[in-house]
Amino acid sequence: MGLTDSVTNALGLISTMARAGVIAPLRPDKYLRIVGAMQRENMAITSGFAAAAQRCPDRAGLVDELGILTWRQIDRRADALAAALQALPGGQPEVIGLMARNHRGFVDALIAANRIGADVLLLNTSFAGPALAEVLEREGEGRSVAVIYDEEFTETVDRAVAGRPDTTRIVAWTDTDTDALTVESLIAEHDGREPVRSMEKGRVILLTSGTTGTPKGAKHSGGDPSVLKAILDRTPWRAEQPVVIAAPMFHAWGFSQLAFAASMSCTIITRRKFDPEATLELVDKYRATGLCVVPVMFDRIMELPTEVLDKYSGRSLRFAAASGSRMRPDVVIKFMDRFGDVIYNNYNATEAGMIATATPRDLRAAPDTAGRPAEGTEIRILDTEFNEVPTGQTGGIWVRNSTQFDGYTTGTTKDFHDGFMSSGDVGYLDEDGRLFVVGRDDEMIVSGGENVYPIEVEKTLTTHPDVAEATVLGVDDEKFGQRLAAFVVLNPGAAATPETLKQHVRDHLANYKVPREITVLDELPRSITGKISRKDLKERLENA
Repeated sequence: MGLTDSVTNALGLISTMARAGVIAPLRPDKYLRIVGAMQRENMAITSGFAAAAQRCPDRAGLVDELGILTWRQIDRRADALAAALQALPGGQPEVIGLMARNHRGFVDALIAANRIGADVLLLNTSFAGPALAEVLEREGEGRSVAVIYDEEFTETVDRAVAGRPDTTRIVAWTDTDTDALTVESLIAEHDGREPVRSMEKGRVILLTSGTTGTPKGAKHSGGDPSVLKAILDRTPWRAEQPVVIAAPMFHAWGFSQLAFAASMSCTIITRRKFDPEATLELVDKYRATGLCVVPVMFDRIMELPTEVLDKYSGRSLRFAAASGSRMRPDVVIKFMDRFGDVIYNNYNATEAGMIATATPRDLRAAPDTAGRPAEGTEIRILDTEFNEVPTGQTGGIWVRNSTQFDGYTTGTTKDFHDGFMSSGDVGYLDEDGRLFVVGRDDEMIVSGGENVYPIEVEKTLTTHPDVAEATVLGVDDEKFGQRLAAFVVLNPGAAATPETLKQHVRDHLANYKVPREITVLDELPRSITGKISRKDLKERLENA
């Protein structure tokens, strides 16, 4: 990049930040304190919290079920917990496993870990003991480990650390009186103390979705200023505005929204467990301008009775951003018809960061699009021999940007070609440059010699007026190699049968794309992040 490009990019970033209110009329000494705070934080992903504590110390920083914390209080609590971690009898931990829902304890632990240079391992709250044990063993090999967790996960943690008796255990949230070491007791005991700041930059280890086995740890060491510009140019965030974060913070999407909200000094409003009506109530109560969810949360909100939806206006919203799984086109339109054109669909990956964003205008034109490439991101659709395919033709999605991860903690990485990283998905670009994802590259099945992507069949099933949701997967078949099996959830009062649904697919797609079996369920099994659990569905087929 030449000098002219560098200057142009810098000016563009400054212009975008000024428009969003990140750069605002402040005294020069305040800006110096903000920069100093971020440098003390090693310019890490939690630097936004330290900056906000200097920018607007007495404004509300976090609202949860326990009340309001100002940015100053958040900063002070993080210092106290960091000092407490350094004073532990066994010395400060090198790795902190964080298994907590959305609340202040999660934020306290995250910032404190960074201040002492510890790696933070974000743990899925739906982990079972054996999976948690495997992840802790892999990520904590040869290093001291502490686990900070909500009391409700005690049994899971007990099983996971049974073979690691030296693991420090700290409870982040409790609804009972407990004799266990807690985040709150450590903060109270060390209030007013400051930690010895680490010169080492701690990493945040995000776990992949684990669709092919135990989730892998993906290392992220810090942010890139260009990411800030890319987000602000596409999604209408504004500094110091309230934002409701309902997406789980342990997940890459929810975590990124938490970190970004802090970098914008936006008041973070959250609650431990998602409730559709409570979420709408929080938006209206705090006049939130932003809502961050996973797609299934839109589904649950729009499933509320009309008389409940009518109680909330949501008119303060400027954006409702989602990522993590595919959105239902009908729900996208219904939500925007009621609450305004505010949905922004983000196609991200734990390994690649931002890839594409669909604006409300994109979604009105094509409700199932993943959007257009984010600024600074290039997308290529390649065939198996790495040739670019024509517009509208399906191929592997390959990405090049500045938000890619540092590699898996196992030392491996994703597939690369000519500087582009495989997203692991397949899709196509339309004439307007919009990206459409048709499935994972490992989900394509070959049935009777024909290539079939389950998502195409899923979309067809959901066009039937009786079908609320559908998912399709491939299973082994002696005659055809593989066959399709579908699971559907019907709308209330609907009477469609598996046979009528097969005929519906047959009327729209080739015969080899018709599922051999269709099972009607009351609901589809999902992970806490809203992704449909194909593993559970396959087990159901095997046990049938």
